Amino acid sequence: MKVKLQLSREERAKLIQRLVLSLELPSGRDLRSDWLLEARRRSDELDSDLLIAVSGDDVIRRARALTK
Repeated sequence: MKVKLQLSREERAKLIQRLVLSLELPSGRDLRSDWLLEARRRSDELDSDLLIAVSGDDVIRRARALTK
């Protein structure tokens, strides 16, 4: 690891860029599928009363109250 820390700033930037580009990102189709599954899961939880729905306005109001 020390060898990597001895790289110049430019060399480290190039290394970081290569590492980031090497990550496999999910395809658009996979992302859509994942979000559809998540939406279905949340819908099922709401339908079975496992969750209590909270409006976006309530969430924002509560969040603002916490930051005061």
